[in-house]
Amino acid sequence: MLDLDSYLTSQKKRINRALESLLKTSDKPDRILEAMTYSLMAGGKRIRPVLCVAAAEAAGGNPEDALPAACALEMVHTYSLIHDDLPAMDDDALRRGKPTCHMAFDEATAILTGDALLTLAFQTLASIELSNAEQTAKWLRVIRLISYAAGYCGMIQGQMLDITSEGRQLTLAELKSLHRLKTGALIEASISSGALLGGLNSNKISMLESYAHNIGLAFQVTDDILNVEGDPEIMGKAVGTDKLRNKSTYPSLLGLKKSKNFAGKLVENALQALESFDQKAEPLRAIAKYIVERKK
Repeated sequence: MLDLDSYLTSQKKRINRALESLLKTSDKPDRILEAMTYSLMAGGKRIRPVLCVAAAEAAGGNPEDALPAACALEMVHTYSLIHDDLPAMDDDALRRGKPTCHMAFDEATAILTGDALLTLAFQTLASIELSNAEQTAKWLRVIRLISYAAGYCGMIQGQMLDITSEGRQLTLAELKSLHRLKTGALIEASISSGALLGGLNSNKISMLESYAHNIGLAFQVTDDILNVEGDPEIMGKAVGTDKLRNKSTYPSLLGLKKSKNFAGKLVENALQALESFDQKAEPLRAIAKYIVERKK
């Protein structure tokens, strides 16, 4: 049986080493690099990059081949958190148990830090040494997947909907759509990118996409639940903020009990999508369960 804690720890160490190597150091004081390192290496679950390498492994490929994409995904995710925390957005003071980037530095530096991480993500993806046309086509597809998920048709659109939805009650369908864009799009891109780089055929990629869709939504439902009943000390950020901002959430629409049942059903759906995969997909199965059991 897979020891998920050990697996996540080893994968996080691998990803952190790769991220550190991509942050170029300088002998001179470099404020933007300091802020990038502060935010990128502040901890976090590394769920998106771990899902990327786990999907490559489930596909029968070498997880190392997916590391550049995994790192790029984490950079995109971290940039989005930096901007999400800004006074013009959620105005949060804590992230991962530490002062947010604009609190630790200043607002202008935080904006530039997010911009720098997003740019470095695509610099990383474009720096892969390619040896043949097939490999080139594969990486171009990965770049397209990640850019689409991070852009105005994906995560940014979801954030825009989140902002414009404050103060009004959304329907359940509207809330699902919002979170599939804001949270789910990058999670789905993580899985699809890893599967593609692992060499999975198109039929099985659709099964992993179903897995990704379900865990992406389960992730957000669980986040909404934790915002109600989570422990701020464990989470490293304030709770109850959704209610203060009058946001529509799964607990506000369904109640806590039904929200937990809904998250559980989504995980069941995700596990069913993996039924035809062998033991190499065991990390993906364990992560699906972890998503709804986590405390932060």
